[in-house]
Amino acid sequence: MPQGIMTIIYPVKDVARARQLYGKLAGAPTTDSPYYVGFRVGDQEIGLDPNGHKSGLTGPLAYWHVADIRKSLQALLDAGAQLQQEVKDVGGGKLIASVRDADGNPIGLLQAA
Repeated sequence: MPQGIMTIIYPVKDVARARQLYGKLAGAPTTDSPYYVGFRVGDQEIGLDPNGHKSGLTGPLAYWHVADIRKSLQALLDAGAQLQQEVKDVGGGKLIASVRDADGNPIGLLQAA
């Protein structure tokens, strides 16, 4: 059962500049590294990914939090979604994957560690 959309990742070209801008809305980052800057806003994670454009992101990607990413991914593929990114460990056992719906809209999946 999905927990809902709890993570949104923005692809950015200049992470330092983006950190400053998003910090005006979200406060100090909870994760701050050259490859990812994350902010906690209530129950949501707002992330800045300086490699997002290179991996095909053209805008923000919302991630549905799920208990079993492989099962959820297969259910979406069986329903006609097109694979965008296979299941990938992004550190600490956290898994992500993404698909596109019939209209080309991205859908992210995230399984917490």
